[in-house]
This record gives sequence, structure tokens and C-alpha cells, in this order.
Amino acid sequence: MNYVYEIHGDDVTSTANASGPWSAQHQHGAGPTALISWAVERMPTLVPMQVARITVDLLRPVPIAALKLKSEILREGKKIQLCSVRLFADDLEVVRATVLKIRCADLELPESVTDETVQMPTPDECRAAKEMPKGVNEFTRGVQMRFASGSFGKPGPAAIWFKAERPIVAGESITPLMRAAIASDYCNGTSSPLDFNRWTFINGDLTISLSRMPIGEWILLDAESYVGAKGAGVAFARLGDMRGYFGRAVQSLVIEPR
Repeated sequence: MNYVYEIHGDDVTSTANASGPWSAQHQHGAGPTALISWAVERMPTLVPMQVARITVDLLRPVPIAALKLKSEILREGKKIQLCSVRLFADDLEVVRATVLKIRCADLELPESVTDETVQMPTPDECRAAKEMPKGVNEFTRGVQMRFASGSFGKPGPAAIWFKAERPIVAGESITPLMRAAIASDYCNGTSSPLDFNRWTFINGDLTISLSRMPIGEWILLDAESYVGAKGAGVAFARLGDMRGYFGRAVQSLVIEPR
């Protein structure tokens, strides 16, 4: 089967394609984040709205197992909508997310207000990953990567173009929001100053802020990380596409030696 999840109502079947870098039994964080994005885009609004922020708290490792998806509207309005999406495994809450939507309006902005241009090579100009990065996993096998600067094997900041190719939900297309969500969860792996073979740097959360929806299939993650001596870290990135930068992603990291 060439998809990550199969959904029937609130029931979610996770496939082996969801597995992540830290354990073959647990999901890559990009999977649940993309699933949450899929769910909130289907929640009705009073007026046309766009997602402006997604905050995902990864409360526990998400098993590759049957999940229950529960969503609700916390605050309904004509300018904003605040949603909650939670994932449960065997009645145990494993992921909790809040999503802020903002009403869509056609504005006549000053000519000086434009997207900041991406000063990076385009995906066609970048080198493709000839070998998968260390810590390869089934979820990442469904994502094509092109290195604009740096690499997974070289510690430090890096900029990588991501193109999700495997369907997240069976029978459904990958939406622009889902593409941004998938790329965003790679902040820590893209930019870590630590050796993957000697350290783990698992993210406990992920916040994505968006000024607009991305355009096209390729998402640029221009990322770096800060690591503290007491076991905490932060990975963050600018999100871009062929038109320019459109958002930011931030993760809180738990740093541990292997």
C-alpha cells in the first residue's frame, strides 16, 4: 500500500509508511502533523478562511497502530476560528494540536509589500540526495529532497527543498498546507549541529506560522538549530517556495546522548 493512513470516520489506520527515525515502531512527526492539517481543512467555517498557525504537542511517541481522531471548534467567528485536533491510541492521548484560521479577504496592499525572494538555487538547480540520510525511515522514503546548502550528514544549518510524493491519506491528494507541515517537521534533522549516531534530538512540539499557502510541490526549509548544555534545544526555519518565503517553523528539542 502506497499511503500513510487510511481513514474511516474518526478511525485512522496507520501503515508502516508512517515509521520515523527514532524507532521503527513509532511514527515520524511529519505524519501526524500532516494528518492534523488534512483534518482541519475539512472543518467548516462561517466564512472562507485560511490556516495561519498550527501548534502540535507530541505528548507521547505515536505508535504505528490504530488511532482515533477527535476534533472540535474551540472558538467560532467571522475573523478567526480556533480548532482542536487530538489523536488517541488505545484511549491514550498521544498528540494534541490547536489550529488558528483567519478569514480570507482580498486586500489592496502597498506596492512595497511583497514576498521576500528566496535567495537559494531552485530544486532543478540543486543536487538530489543520491543516498538516503542516516536514520532513514519509511516515511522519509516517500519524500524527495534537493540540497540547496548543507546536508543531513554535515552538522549545522542547511537549506533543503522537500517534495512529498507518497499520499498521506488513502485516496486523497496532498494539499499545500500538508506539504508545508511535512517539510516543517524536518527542522531538527536538517539543521542539527549534533552527530545523529551519537545523539538524539527529538522534538516535543512543532509550531508552523503561515502568511499564505505555499505554491507548487516543492517546499524550502531554510533551517538552523540552537542547542543548550542542559538538554534543551530549538530548531527553526524559514519556509519558502518558488514565489518567496511564506512562513516559519519552530521545534522544541529534547537533547540526549544515545
